[in-house]
Amino acid sequence: MAIRRTAFVSASIAVVASMSCAHAQESAEDLAKKLSNPIASLISVPFQGNYDGGYGPDDGSKYTINVQPVIPFTLNEDWNIISRTIVPIVWQNDIAGPSGDQFGLGDTTQSLFFSPKKPTASGIIWGVGPVFLLPTATDDLLGGEKWGAGPTAVFLKQSGPWTYGALANHIWSFAGDKDRQDVNSTFLQPFISYTTPKAWTFALNTESTYNWETEDWSVPINFTVAKLVKVNKQPIQLTAGVRYWAESPANGPDGFGARLAVTFLFPK
Repeated sequence: MAIRRTAFVSASIAVVASMSCAHAQESAEDLAKKLSNPIASLISVPFQGNYDGGYGPDDGSKYTINVQPVIPFTLNEDWNIISRTIVPIVWQNDIAGPSGDQFGLGDTTQSLFFSPKKPTASGIIWGVGPVFLLPTATDDLLGGEKWGAGPTAVFLKQSGPWTYGALANHIWSFAGDKDRQDVNSTFLQPFISYTTPKAWTFALNTESTYNWETEDWSVPINFTVAKLVKVNKQPIQLTAGVRYWAESPANGPDGFGARLAVTFLFPK
């Protein structure tokens, strides 16, 4: 398992290094606004770190680094397809009572959005497509050992410095370990952000999940502040934020959590 983790991290670093020669042709403000659009025609590789606590009766904790590459592809002169991948690297402690420590990969979520290259006449940007759940977890307590699939969609509008909209998906499991709980889950992410001329972005969202099997909501409310900078002409966005768990399952996270992220941008 250690070899597998090392290979994954090395591959992630190689992806970033191989594209580090990219040069931003747009203003920092424009690039920051593009990052507020989940389906922008912009290659980005975020490394998003999250901390949450309060799990179970023993106040368990979880640290997650989500590697989230976003890669657009041109289908024709009118349409793009945007690949959004979320691969979690997790360290957790006593997440299910006195369950000890686990470290490794969680389950991967892969989304594909078919999106028009131009907004609608009213300025709406949208994309729809499939989402897949891949059982890539390296430990029983890091994933559900289920294959899943379903629909996903995103709708948003950008008006001046403001970006607002929502992303949603629903995943049903269709294969995997029959002794593990089925997946029947809805994800809702309404969001709003404000970007300044100096490329500061202030954002508020929720990343809410409803588990139809257990009839439980998980509702973290996230507030983040981000700044786009350039390091040797390489645009990078640095993000810090706090989250509050407004609702979670009985043994789920509680109280406040934190988020730190660095996003590498590779404009076309």
